[in-house]
Amino acid sequence: MKGFRKWIRSAPSYPTIPEDHSEAEECTKLTSDLEQNEMIFKRIFDKSSDIVFRTIQLSGQKQWIVIFFACSVEEELIDKHILQPLIAGNSHREPSTVQAEDLDDLMITAAKTYVTSSVSEIVNHLLDSHAIVLTRADSHAMMIKVKGSKQRSLEEPSSEPVIRGPRDGFIESISTNIGLIRTRLKTSRLKMESSTIGELTQTTIVISYIKGIAEDSIVEEVRQRVSRIKIDGILDSAYIEEFIEDSPYSLFPLVHSTERPDVVAAELLEGKIAILVDTSPFVLIVPMTFWTGMQASEDYYVRWPIATFVRWIRLIFIFIAIFAPPLYVAVTTFHQEMIPTNLVLSIAASRESVPFPALIEALLMEVIFEALREAGIRLPKQIGQAVSIVGALVIGQSAVQAGIISAPVVIIVSITGIAAFTIPRYSFANGIRLLRFPILFLAGTLGLYGIVLGFLGILLHLTALRSIGVPYFEPIAPLTLSSLKDVIIRAPIWARTHRPQATVKNNPVREPGDQEPSPSQG
Repeated sequence: MKGFRKWIRSAPSYPTIPEDHSEAEECTKLTSDLEQNEMIFKRIFDKSSDIVFRTIQLSGQKQWIVIFFACSVEEELIDKHILQPLIAGNSHREPSTVQAEDLDDLMITAAKTYVTSSVSEIVNHLLDSHAIVLTRADSHAMMIKVKGSKQRSLEEPSSEPVIRGPRDGFIESISTNIGLIRTRLKTSRLKMESSTIGELTQTTIVISYIKGIAEDSIVEEVRQRVSRIKIDGILDSAYIEEFIEDSPYSLFPLVHSTERPDVVAAELLEGKIAILVDTSPFVLIVPMTFWTGMQASEDYYVRWPIATFVRWIRLIFIFIAIFAPPLYVAVTTFHQEMIPTNLVLSIAASRESVPFPALIEALLMEVIFEALREAGIRLPKQIGQAVSIVGALVIGQSAVQAGIISAPVVIIVSITGIAAFTIPRYSFANGIRLLRFPILFLAGTLGLYGIVLGFLGILLHLTALRSIGVPYFEPIAPLTLSSLKDVIIRAPIWARTHRPQATVKNNPVREPGDQEPSPSQG
């Protein structure tokens, strides 16, 4: 592992990618010459066919130039709030009497406007869906937010479906995502700290938390980790996730990602921090624990006995997903005396014509199952599901009839695949799927001793992990009795009186403890 880490880190460093603003380097500020200012931006955006320079004349000479990218703005807003007021509202004025800083009061009717003379700042706002108004005899420009409304509609996230619960999900617009969170948390204590990351993408990142509930030390740690990121572009929140996690070589996810606004709101109420990334529908939540990966949002929308039962089912099936094939290989290879006589005779009869040992047989079926699963995901929806189901049935049946694979292995691998699907968090389930293979090798070489060693290794690894400094296996290790009400069991809402101690210390009380329902005493 040390050699692998050294190889990973051996890539040569490279200087920060410079912005392609050659003219901006020569002229960092606007001049009072309108034509010269126009030429500055035409040179900066040379060979950019999607940029528009709209000239407005008064008294036979250029008075204003409106600049914008047609692909990223709402042209109707430009017509209504910029062009029409400039043309119709001031035809009686002398050409040079209106300055850029006066436009906001006299003409421009848009909600968000800024005035600056910095060329680099104007360029950044142009690329961020702003329109720019240059004025004659003025060294300042007005920037107006006119971002286009082209975005997909709110719909239920396909990766986190529920039977009972909210049906809206995050989309690629960060402003819409912020609105979905604020709709659920109507408090001034909900903070949204914005920053920009990416030399070329200039991606907006928002760190969200509830002041007074989230620990200041954890919030500051998240700020520092995000601020240290230096990269040419951020295309999805997964980029941020890999930069801020504590143990980048672990199979277990240390940052929780979700498309559901209700999940983010619930986590914020427990003192956690959310990280929103523009152009990504997945919001990151830190810190994350092992038990977060086993919980679904629907656990809190059904009755608590049902939610507790489902959590136990998930816990059992996690063990099946990891240890079922290794246990079969270990018992059939080294510990046949543990199998009942009738069952061992049945297994021996099914394996009579199989030319491979149990380890190779199980590995072959596991790889085929994973390949079918991946093919079903990547193929178009209309045929992906059919291919994965039919492929598994046809290949499994054909392999058994041909004597290449025994029937018990097909059954074991199928049960294992189903068990992995019960895990509600996709990234968490991926780690569980990969753990089967090293445990399988240990079982094929050391038998049950190898499985025990593998289990102890997993347990030690989980207890050593940290997520933004918070123990990953908390509240089991270290043990916190008051937080166990929302781990293996799901206590009633009225009984969950305290927030998790690992993330909230200053304001731990969630609700009074005397709200258990009871018939009214009349």
